[in-house]
This record gives sequence, structure tokens and C-alpha cells, in this order.
Amino acid sequence: MFRNKEIRRIAILYLIIVSVTTAAGFQIGTMAGVLELLSACLLGIIFYMFTGARYQRIAKLSEQIDLVLHNSEHLYISEAEEGELAILQSEILKMTLRIREQNDALKKEKKHLADSLADISHQLRTPLTSVNIILSLLEKNAEKKEQKEMIREAGELFGQMDFLLTSLLKLSRLDAGIVVFKEDRINIVSLVSASLRPFLISMELHHIQIKTDIPKKIEITGDFRWLSEAFQNIIKNSMESVDDNGVIEIICTDNPIFTEITFHDDGAGFKEEDIPHLFERFYRGKDEKATGYGIGLALCRTIIMGQGGTILAKNDPQGGAVFTIRFSKHSC
Repeated sequence: MFRNKEIRRIAILYLIIVSVTTAAGFQIGTMAGVLELLSACLLGIIFYMFTGARYQRIAKLSEQIDLVLHNSEHLYISEAEEGELAILQSEILKMTLRIREQNDALKKEKKHLADSLADISHQLRTPLTSVNIILSLLEKNAEKKEQKEMIREAGELFGQMDFLLTSLLKLSRLDAGIVVFKEDRINIVSLVSASLRPFLISMELHHIQIKTDIPKKIEITGDFRWLSEAFQNIIKNSMESVDDNGVIEIICTDNPIFTEITFHDDGAGFKEEDIPHLFERFYRGKDEKATGYGIGLALCRTIIMGQGGTILAKNDPQGGAVFTIRFSKHSC
């Protein structure tokens, strides 16, 4: 306690005052001097005990902070008291709990990152292994027809890796907050048309029919390029779900509260156990025949939610899968 300069100064000042007042008391009379000395000693003892108690509480607070800094699970909580020191202790307790919550969140993020890296490694290793096998077969001087087929397959595998790496880069940029979404007025008809354009040839080859019901004047506020990316991932998912001669419907409705865009395909729909996990990264479903890497829908949700929208997926009672996107008016 006496390591504190202020306490030492107060103690010196106290001794000077006691000396002066005691001397003055003895000048008046012996009894007055003795009473003054006893009163000064009593006040000194009370001050010492009071200050010592405060320092003990401060020491406990200091110990608690040290425990928090060393990630201890121990948390000291005293009985509720009044006063400035109690307020300080309450604020330190809040800080302690907040730091602990952040530490827990950080541990979860680290685990998620480790799991993600493991998934990425697995996803990349599979096509790379296949490419290596193809290259080793090519070295054995296979016939030209077989060589062309192997080269085509290797090209597709490299295309898959390029898609995976590009999607992961986009996700990492979105997670890091590097991307700043534009807030332009977007016509839904134009947005859907741009989103469908990369798939038109494939749809024609597989005789997939697109039906749209979108009023011409409906608009939302957002980033055209990123929303087109999100819509393309949904369309791609729908195309993978339907067979040849399948049908995909895109419907847009508008009301004073929100604008809604739905994508409905006539495929087999989702397995019920998959629905809660569809937008999780690297989730590929329980079906062993499932294609893709579980990146597209996760990227889609990140883009849409980043622009104030919501997205849900469900099965239609009459068959097929339904994706529903909503943009509320106050966020548009």
C-alpha cells in the first residue's frame, strides 16, 4: 500500500498535522494533548483499515484481470456492493465476460478455419489425383482417340479446380469485408436475363425449359454483378437437379413490404435432412452421387445477405425444389 506515492504523501501530511495539533493540544493542557493524540491515532487506524480493505479489493480485481489475460476459466464475482469501486468492478466483470465470449468465438473460428482448410485440401486433391492418373496414362502412348478423351477429361478437371479456387477467393473477400456492394437501381428482368445467359446453350442441349413471370418495372437496390453471381449459382443448382426436358420457373412478386424472387424446378427436390445445411460451406448432402463442392449456395447466401436480402430453400409439396429470395423495401 505504501508503495503508492499518493499514500506516502498523505501519510507524511497526516503526521505533520498530527504533530502540530498534538503540540497545540499540550500547550492548552495535558488532557487536551492526550485526547488529540488518541483521536489522531484512532483516525489513522480507521483510515489504514479502510484503505487496506480497498487495496485488497483492487488486488482481487487485478488478479481477475491477470487470470483473464492468461485465458483462465476462473471468474471472480464478489457480492453486490455500492460505491465507485463496485461500479469499476462491475465494468471489469462485463469486460471479462465480453473477452471470454470473444475468445470462445475465436476458438470456433479457428476450428472452422481448420475444418475448411481440410475440406479445401480434400476437394483439390481429388481432381489433382485424377489428372495425375490421366497424365501417366497419356505417357503410355495410348491411341489418339483415347488421348483426346483423356485430354478433354483433364481439361474438365482443371475447370473444376478453377471454379473451386475462384469461388473460395470470392468467399474470402466477402468474409474479410473487402467487397463493397454497390447500391444501384436494378431491374429484375435485366438481372434474371443476365444470370441466365451463361446457361442458355447448355439448357438448349438438355432441352431444359425456362418459364419466367416477372413484371417489367420491378426494381431493387443492389450490386448487379454480385447479385447476378448469386442467381447463377441458384440456376446452376436447379439445372443439376432436373433431368433432360426439365422445367425451371422464375417468378417475381412485389408488395409494399418486400420484393420476392422464387426459383422452382421440377426435379427430385431435397432430402429433408439436407435442407437445414444447404447453405453451409462444403456441405454436399447425404447423396453419394451429389456433384459440386458445396461452395455455390454458401456464396449465394453471403452475397444476398450482404445486400440486405434473405434466402430460403424448401421442397414444393407438388414436387421439386424452391429457392425464395426476398429484399425488404427498407433495405432496398
